[in-house]
Amino acid sequence: MTAPTKPPHGGTTESTSEHAPGEPLHSPVIDWFDEHARDLPWRRPEAGAWGVMVSEFMLQQTPVNRVLPVYEQWLARWPRPADLAAEAPGEAVRAWGRLGYPRRALRLHGAAVAITERHGGDVPADHAQLLALPGIGEYTAAAVASFAYGQRHAVLDTNVRRVFARAVTGVQY
Repeated sequence: MTAPTKPPHGGTTESTSEHAPGEPLHSPVIDWFDEHARDLPWRRPEAGAWGVMVSEFMLQQTPVNRVLPVYEQWLARWPRPADLAAEAPGEAVRAWGRLGYPRRALRLHGAAVAITERHGGDVPADHAQLLALPGIGEYTAAAVASFAYGQRHAVLDTNVRRVFARAVTGVQY
């Protein structure tokens, strides 16, 4: 990955985008997604909020093809936050397997415990309550609120930020 290109000192960057300044970008992005989106289990309605949350933890810096088998095993073993919360944290780390960054498993376990204790085992729909859970930052809270509960939150990961930065300013990351 290279650093973003910057305009000369005091200058501006011309947009290399096909979009005029101020033209909405959401329509072309949604159109692209409709044509190219992969069928992934956490995008299906039956995944529920817990399935979305598990996927978001697992997908942090881990490719989809490595996540898929672990995700399915994880939800077969722990279909609800309370099921995971009832286990020792070490079990979560063992089941995490080769996904890397095992602290994510510990944080997900901590989130499951908090969901069970504070929210009766239901993943909260409220953005602020999601942010209060262990291991949940702005992106994951927005993703769960948006994808699981249909709320309007900006879900901006690094890739989306890169596309919009390039389209709006011409800056390439």
